Amino acid sequence: MTVERAVRALAGLFVLGSVALGYWVHPGFFVFTAFVGANLLQSGFTNSCPAMTVFRRLGLPEAGCAVRR
Repeated sequence: MTVERAVRALAGLFVLGSVALGYWVHPGFFVFTAFVGANLLQSGFTNSCPAMTVFRRLGLPEAGCAVRR
């Protein structure tokens, strides 16, 4: 797994978890869903987010420009 895939997986987990909590526990958890969406949006423009730093320190490799034939 690469850093980029791990970030997408973590974001998906957070979104699904916060939507479930917002639905079954308290609607205030939808604010966390909006925060994750905003972080994904800024990450799309800046190509960085805090989770990337954590995953790099854990030793996950960066995604390369591999060409498959």
